[in-house]
Amino acid sequence: MNAPRAILFDKDGTLVDFDHTWGPAAGAVMRRLAGDEGETLERLFHASHYVAHERRFLQTSPLIAGSSRQYGPLWAEILTRVADAAFYHQVDLLFCEEGERFLTPIGRPAETLARLHAFGLPLGIATNDAEPNARLQADRLGLSPYLSAVYGHDSGYGSKPAPGMVQAFAALTGLPPAAIALVGDTRHDLETARAAGAMAVLVRCGPAPVDDFAHEADLVVDTVEELAALILGAAEVQVALA
Repeated sequence: MNAPRAILFDKDGTLVDFDHTWGPAAGAVMRRLAGDEGETLERLFHASHYVAHERRFLQTSPLIAGSSRQYGPLWAEILTRVADAAFYHQVDLLFCEEGERFLTPIGRPAETLARLHAFGLPLGIATNDAEPNARLQADRLGLSPYLSAVYGHDSGYGSKPAPGMVQAFAALTGLPPAAIALVGDTRHDLETARAAGAMAVLVRCGPAPVDDFAHEADLVVDTVEELAALILGAAEVQVALA
C-alpha cells in the first residue's frame, strides 16, 4: 500500500473503546427509554443482542456498525413509538449523554493524531454515530485540534457503507479518494473504502474480529498507533535514503 496523503478514521472500535464506552452507555439508554417497563427493556436487550449483566454486545449486534436510522425502527416498534426524526433525535441525544459519561479511548489517540497532523496529513472522522456526539467525544479526547472534518450519519453524506463521507473528505482536501485511507474495524468500513475507491485499513482493536475479511483490506494493523508508526517510520527511511 502506498502511503496515504490523508486519513479518515472510524470512531468506535478504532479511536474509542467500543465495549467500555458503548456497553454501559447502551444499557443506560435502553433503560431510560423503557422506563419501568421490564418486559419492554428485555425485548430491547434481546433485539440489540445485548448481554445486560455483562454490559456488552454480542458480535452479532446491529448496533456495532449501524446508526440509529438503521436499528431505530426496530427499537421504535418495541417501544410502540413512531420511527421518525424526533425519535431518532431522542436516541442520538441519549447516546450522546451516556456516551460522554462512559467515554474510554483506545490507547492515546490524541498523541497519535498529533504526530500525524504534524507530519502534514489532513485527518478526519467518519462514523455512523451522530455528528454532534462525534464532535463532543473528539473534543473530550483532545482530538479536535487535529481534525479537518467530522462526519456522522446525519451530516448529509449518508451512512457507511455508502461512500459519501469519503467523497466529501476528498472534495474538502482536494485529494483523489485513492490517496485517502479509511481506517476502521468493521466490514462497513472496508466496504465504504472500496465503494469510494479509497485505501482500506483495518484495525483489530474493535469489538469483533476482522479475520474473515482481513484479506480484502490493503493493510491490517492492531491499532492506530501501529499505523502511525508505519507511516512515520517509512517517511523517516525515505528521508535517510534521499
